[in-house]
Amino acid sequence: MALPQGNVGMFGYGESAMAARFLRVLGGVLLGCASFFWCGAVQAVVQAKGQEVTLQAGQVQALGVQLMTLQGRAQALTVSYPAQVLVPPQQELVLTSPVTGLVTQVLVQSGQQVQAGAPLLRLQSPDLGQMQMQYLQAASRARLAGETARREGALFGEGIIPARRVAEARAAREEADAALAQAASALRLAGIGSAELRELARTGRLQDGITLRASRAGAVLALEARIGQRVAPADPLLRLADLRRLWLGIEVPLEVSAYWQAGTEVTVQGQAQSLKARILRVAPQGNMASQSLLVTAELPAGASLRPGTFVQVALPGTEQSGWNLPLTAVIREGSVAYVFVRNARGFAVRPIHIVAASAQEVRVQGDLHAGDQVAVAGVVALKGAWQESRGGQ
Repeated sequence: MALPQGNVGMFGYGESAMAARFLRVLGGVLLGCASFFWCGAVQAVVQAKGQEVTLQAGQVQALGVQLMTLQGRAQALTVSYPAQVLVPPQQELVLTSPVTGLVTQVLVQSGQQVQAGAPLLRLQSPDLGQMQMQYLQAASRARLAGETARREGALFGEGIIPARRVAEARAAREEADAALAQAASALRLAGIGSAELRELARTGRLQDGITLRASRAGAVLALEARIGQRVAPADPLLRLADLRRLWLGIEVPLEVSAYWQAGTEVTVQGQAQSLKARILRVAPQGNMASQSLLVTAELPAGASLRPGTFVQVALPGTEQSGWNLPLTAVIREGSVAYVFVRNARGFAVRPIHIVAASAQEVRVQGDLHAGDQVAVAGVVALKGAWQESRGGQ
């Protein structure tokens, strides 16, 4: 039989149309079969309602969900966080340069213990000579004003001068005394002691340098000055600290920080002897970037820790009742944490409260019971199904 004009291929026009329909149906079937194993479980998302995700057993397996059965009471959970050894602000002193000058001597070393009044550094300064001259001039004016006031008082007593002259002399003496006190104060701020001031006033001999001394006993934490270094006023030269009492700055996750109040005892790990510290305060505001809160604890007197070093601190919370779960089992919606618990229809979504956390585990409280099966893997997929059921919230 002759083929109609324009025909190509194996089929006629009627047969070609039927073949095309057949191929489309066949392709749809094959694609559906292939997709069943890849996304069949995800399609079950539409069946999730409210606080429950409905899934068949095959879909649970396809999502890679793994379960953990809760058994009896939770074992002890070791909860520790990094902490930095700190010097309390009131026990640390920064020695700064009082004048523009040149460092000519460094009399201590970093880490050295010094007593109050011990010499630390020596500076040479051209400004010091000018300050001493101003002090000597102020001292001369004060002496002259004092003598004038006494003389005017005597003359007034003899009735030779009016009272106005006496009042003017007394005012001049008070101004001169104030100028002398100001000049003396400037020299004391520059590091000149009272004995050196008296010697300067007695002899009039100017010093070309000053020796900076420790105002309190302590250890030299950092030595920033070097011989030959030129410094300006307020340049830091060294840090001195009293190390008899130290603090710990502990970074604690926000969700568990409420359990540690002032007065609670914590343990410093990794020490040869048991070392305890007591919480002083909890910062009123957390760090939103790291989701942590700073807890400050005080170490006992004589603790052999160095400022600036890091230690691990075990915080309370391990005795709280609850269930220990892997971190992977917990999801968050805003400020609330949840877990997925297996039931006959799929998974119930149950809110929980975290009472302690370690590097890999959390201790939680909530509507959980022995024998419950909690999802510990594939949780992200379950969360996606739950969110999709609520309109992608």
